[in-house]
Amino acid sequence: MVKPIPRLRLQGFNNLTKALSFNIYDICYAVSEDQRQRYIEYIDEAYDADRLTKILTNVADIIGANILNVARQDYDPQGASVTILISEHPIVEKLGKDVISDAVVAHLDKSHITVHTYPETHPHNGIATFRADIDVATCGVISPLKALNYLIDSFESDLVIMDYRVRGFTRDVKGRKHFIDHKINSVQEYLARHIRHKYEMFDVNVYQENIFHTKMHIKDFDLDTYLFEATADDLSFKERQRIESLLKREIEELFHGRNLV
Repeated sequence: MVKPIPRLRLQGFNNLTKALSFNIYDICYAVSEDQRQRYIEYIDEAYDADRLTKILTNVADIIGANILNVARQDYDPQGASVTILISEHPIVEKLGKDVISDAVVAHLDKSHITVHTYPETHPHNGIATFRADIDVATCGVISPLKALNYLIDSFESDLVIMDYRVRGFTRDVKGRKHFIDHKINSVQEYLARHIRHKYEMFDVNVYQENIFHTKMHIKDFDLDTYLFEATADDLSFKERQRIESLLKREIEELFHGRNLV
């Protein structure tokens, strides 16, 4: 006898899709080629697939999602990816038993959490930049915004660019469509106080389309926090000025999304 395929209970299901996307940057200056290589190795070890899986598993727990499947991969020479398929409700058989089925997991692509990392170094000027791209997409009443502060705190976040969008619609009992099910004017409303104090923020929101875009960078510039295997005291005044100029230019270009002349 063929065992019936488990299925999700969809009665009363909220069909809205809520997607939160991040670009998180850690920016560093490494004087020599050897230091730049060691920085890449450090980042690659600090944010390998195992640690990223733990972070995303915690995200699922924070937003109240059920994990259905995990795929993870470390890359050569560097970088890692993790994808977790999630659901608002556990998969339940008719007998009421919680089970996980590969046959069902393959179709649950609306709700997921993903992260991809991109460590890279500039071949000439000493700048090293680590980027983590994170997506948390949910269906139903669970909200990715609940994991906002945890994700920012989980990475060495010098610069954060966030997009939050609500797509689709759901119906109430009278058949009226609802294109969003919560009040929001800005992603900043969901940020913890210590994060709001730490970062300079700028919004570009399209309210009629339920699109909310926020980008932010650290307010206070401390050269020591950007130097890898060195301190500002190790450098001459002229060298500190040169490196500060390079770092601030990198931050500005990433923040504005264009090369500065």
